[in-house]
Amino acid sequence: MEEAALELRETIRSDLDYAAIYTDDALRSLVLRRVAAAGRERRWTSDERMWIAERVLASFRGLDILEPLLADSEVTEIMVNGHEEIFYEKRGRLNRYPHRFESRERLEDIIQSIVSKVNRTVNEASPIVDARLPDGSRVNAVLPPVALKGPTLTIRKFPDSPVTMERLIEWGAITPEAASFLQSAVREKRNIFISGGTGSGKTTMLNVLAQSIPDGERVITIEDSAELQLPTLNNVVALETRTANTEGKGEITIRQLLRAALRMRPNRIVVGEVRGAEALDMLQAMNTGHEGSLSTGHANTVKDMLGRLETMAIGGSELPLAVIRQQIASALHLIVHVSRMADYSRKVTEITAVDGLANGEYLLRKIYVRESEGSGCGGLRFLQESGKEEI
Repeated sequence: MEEAALELRETIRSDLDYAAIYTDDALRSLVLRRVAAAGRERRWTSDERMWIAERVLASFRGLDILEPLLADSEVTEIMVNGHEEIFYEKRGRLNRYPHRFESRERLEDIIQSIVSKVNRTVNEASPIVDARLPDGSRVNAVLPPVALKGPTLTIRKFPDSPVTMERLIEWGAITPEAASFLQSAVREKRNIFISGGTGSGKTTMLNVLAQSIPDGERVITIEDSAELQLPTLNNVVALETRTANTEGKGEITIRQLLRAALRMRPNRIVVGEVRGAEALDMLQAMNTGHEGSLSTGHANTVKDMLGRLETMAIGGSELPLAVIRQQIASALHLIVHVSRMADYSRKVTEITAVDGLANGEYLLRKIYVRESEGSGCGGLRFLQESGKEEI
């Protein structure tokens, strides 16, 4: 059926009047007529006709063979390792997709179409790009010669509607008690940092916590690729980084956007993720009147996250470690750690308070920890009498 769809698409393409403008409805009507005629001649079933019609339409308007995966709400990630090799994640498990792009050139066309819509470029001189789809899904593309097997495309999908705290509770990602605690912390303007490994749900948790920001506050969001959805807030300014052009000019970094945000009278600043020297600017913003700010970072544990923040902040200045630690201890109130579990679910595993410094070491107080599944609890346990831990 794949060959039949490609053959029909080429026939329709050759007959199109490129001087005319085809609306989606007009194109669909044309494709359905052609599929119906070919189906009668070749005796296709109704399911076969529908599949071919959608396949042809996707090749004209959408992301070609990836459209069924994008339409499947249970698919969370799509990984194209080359035009002939496609995998997808569904319900936490990787699967091989039985279809392929017709050629390497067709896959490159799809990539160029995606990045051009967000004013970014990717080519042999600049073969790596981050972009997004209209629904906010995160896109990463790598072209040859960097990608040895051909153009590579990775799409991290996001739900059609924002995930809420209620849904996280329903999924077992967090307990009602811990959820209420975090929502109160956001309303009380605590600076919260979310840590976790790749694919652990950091951005989702950031989005959920940001929904608890009271309406009426001015919020500036800063991201590499705009993903946050904050429909409950009216006064939001969304900023997005920009890569350099082919001449190496025009790059706008998170650090530059952070400095610009400070001049925009924000009540809170939400940084999608800190990866480098911008960590110092974020900490200084939290320490200079922008309480209630939120951000995320990659780390396997809370202690590792503090160490990474130190390394990133030192990379952006010549300040001694003691001063950097004081900045971190003063800026952060809570660290929420999220993890991807053995059953592929994503859960909050620890909520830790940063209670300052003692003898140059952080004072950490674990407020919630997730019990192991074999303990009979399998959820976050509130540590009312937890002591302080120096690291």
